[in-house]
Amino acid sequence: MAHSLRTHGVLLRRLIDHLDGAVEQCYVDAGLDYRPRFTPIVRALLNNGPASLRALSALTGVTHSAISQTLTQMSARGWVSLTPGADARERIVALTPFALERLPLLERCWAATELASRSLDEDLGQPLADVLIRALEVLERRPLSDRLAAAIPTTPGIL
Repeated sequence: MAHSLRTHGVLLRRLIDHLDGAVEQCYVDAGLDYRPRFTPIVRALLNNGPASLRALSALTGVTHSAISQTLTQMSARGWVSLTPGADARERIVALTPFALERLPLLERCWAATELASRSLDEDLGQPLADVLIRALEVLERRPLSDRLAAAIPTTPGIL
């Protein structure tokens, strides 16, 4: 039996590689040492001011672990500062003067990304974000794990 190499996971990783690779190159071309994964955090801090990791996780929809890893990268590059919060376990994240000075360059890259995304949506005939949001909503109602459990044969000896 032939097996498809075009699984959802492979296709999604290829899509992310295309999108993030091009956006990251835009930042490099603008002279910025910046990653696409920094953007949700920067925007949350711009909109809400300094925040804890827990608050950033809630604001961005990114896991606490991923926020922590990303903040380590951002801090090493000078984009954010981390200071102790009221609780010794808590850290407060703020944009640095370095980040604020580069905001006009970031905003130009973000505007270009928005225009390029609209062009992609036009070529697709629908907004890619709508498809992704719909997929996430469907999976929230019935997770893939439930679908897998229902798909596994009940025949003894199989799986």
